[in-house]
Amino acid sequence: MTELNQYISSYFGVKSESLEKIASLFHNAHLDKGDFMLKTGHSCDQLSFIRSGLLRIFVTTERGDEVTQWISTQGYFVTDLSGFIFDTPARWTIQALSDAELFTISQADYQSIGSLVPEWHEFELRFITRCFTTMEDRIFTHLSMTAEERYWAFFENNKELFNQVPLQYIASMLGMTPETFSRIRKKASL
Repeated sequence: MTELNQYISSYFGVKSESLEKIASLFHNAHLDKGDFMLKTGHSCDQLSFIRSGLLRIFVTTERGDEVTQWISTQGYFVTDLSGFIFDTPARWTIQALSDAELFTISQADYQSIGSLVPEWHEFELRFITRCFTTMEDRIFTHLSMTAEERYWAFFENNKELFNQVPLQYIASMLGMTPETFSRIRKKASL
């Protein structure tokens, strides 16, 4: 089983012959550090799985502030989900924070999976549900935890990112100012 097949199987629960059909629709893609996979307002015509590298999902507000929604790492899918599924302009910008290797499927090929794999809609529902559950967990964390608790929860699960990503991106993703983030970090090192 190839690396891509393992990813598809673990995310969607697809097995055997169906797995090969789906995997054949993906192609290898590369982004250099700083390259954009997608920009806000553009058409989102691809879904990618990160084989290696880091991608930041963010938006620039009307005031000119950048708000980081997520930092995607190896082993995760990345896209502007509503833009990809509903064919609306992207809300998010996706930029490579490092060189990145991706497995990418076009929107057209993604939409054709249902005709190739009859049980696809069941698998897709499982994937969308996983995305929704992740979003619910993030909302709950933001509503129920203090800034310091959010910092520590994220740190415990993503220690490596603190040495790979500009810290202001992590602060933004956690819903805090760089100053608050810095104060918590400083307190932690005492």
